[in-house]
Amino acid sequence: MWLRPRGLLLLLLLAGQVALGARRGRWRRELAPGLHLRGIRDAGGSYCQKQDLCCRGRADDCALPYLGATCYCDLFCNRTVSDCCPDFWDFCLGVPPPFPPIQGCMHGGRVYPVLGTYWDNCNRCTCQEKGRWECDQEPCLVDPDMINAINQGNYGWQAGNHSAFWGMTLEEGIRYRLGTNRPPSSVMNMNEIYTGLGSGEVLPTAFEASEKWPNLIHEPLDQGNCAGSWAFSTAAVASDRVSIHSLGHMTPVLSPQNLLSCDTHHQQGCRGGRLDGAWWFLRRRGVVSDHCYPFSGHEQDEAGPAPPCMMHSRAMGRGKRQATARCPNSHVHANDIYQVTPAYRLGSNEKEIMKELLENGPVQALMEVHEDFFLYQGGIYSHTPVSLERPERYRRHGTHSVKITGWGEETLPDGRTLKYWTHNASRKSR
Repeated sequence: MWLRPRGLLLLLLLAGQVALGARRGRWRRELAPGLHLRGIRDAGGSYCQKQDLCCRGRADDCALPYLGATCYCDLFCNRTVSDCCPDFWDFCLGVPPPFPPIQGCMHGGRVYPVLGTYWDNCNRCTCQEKGRWECDQEPCLVDPDMINAINQGNYGWQAGNHSAFWGMTLEEGIRYRLGTNRPPSSVMNMNEIYTGLGSGEVLPTAFEASEKWPNLIHEPLDQGNCAGSWAFSTAAVASDRVSIHSLGHMTPVLSPQNLLSCDTHHQQGCRGGRLDGAWWFLRRRGVVSDHCYPFSGHEQDEAGPAPPCMMHSRAMGRGKRQATARCPNSHVHANDIYQVTPAYRLGSNEKEIMKELLENGPVQALMEVHEDFFLYQGGIYSHTPVSLERPERYRRHGTHSVKITGWGEETLPDGRTLKYWTHNASRKSR
């Protein structure tokens, strides 16, 4: 309410100053913004010559736009050596300028001094001598060439530019946007749970958990540039399971921050973590709701300290625990501790996973994520070979964990049937 009228007032004042300057006449001509007492001369600029403009005496209309300001091509400008166009002396008088040209580089209609910089996506460009730009060559997370190659190919999905990823390098994307460590051998060797299909039992060709359990399947939380998918996916699956198995009497959105800050045994918070450790913590220590302990949005860097744990619990007997402190969010008072039963590992057979999801709710899955994953916009995602002909630094992969919420299948134009999983990153994946 206040900024808008204030901005309008400022515009009116500036307009009044310009009008006043014009009434004073050329003998009191003010220096335009961006012009210095000794004048400005950019490398190779063509102004008077381009317009074939050279005026005698004083001529206020003998002017051209110059880098957001105004420069002149009349003889009056030569008296002050202040606001002449860069090529006035060369073109109109046939003499060298009274001062050496300022060295710099042109970009986007603007002159940058030597060592001046601008950002081109994730790469910094620096002005060198003789008007030459030197830019970093880091692969960017948002790669327009890769987007075009995917969309022109027949890969079954569409790529696009996600503005949240713009300006990040591919290395930063892998490091900060994923965050699940590969499970140790002890986890991979866990006995798998087999449910088995009953005689004559047929699974549907499509299923979505939110349709079977409306209002009990929660929307995903944004992990930002925190490499903490281990905590986010675990909290997401546990939230839905608690809601489903309590028949809707409890519908918490469990706190990823509680895991990130307090589950520190072999875990690294926003630098990555293990799923087995997250489920152990949920079972033995428990976590509060996200309303009680919201995500801080802390973007972990290599040197920065992790946020301290703000919520501990203590045993009450029979495995139950209670919080030992109030909620870090002072507006919320419900600091109930939620715990889960031991986690188990499903068989790798797709029908086993489908039946588990159908009967008990969303499940957690590990994904091998490649460089094109960050460009997904629609369709059924699968890793493409578009980077194979590029240098190796354009090919990166990492491990991600997600909440699987359903499945389906799609008939392609060529008649093939393609099956897919749906998960909490709003994607369909093969």
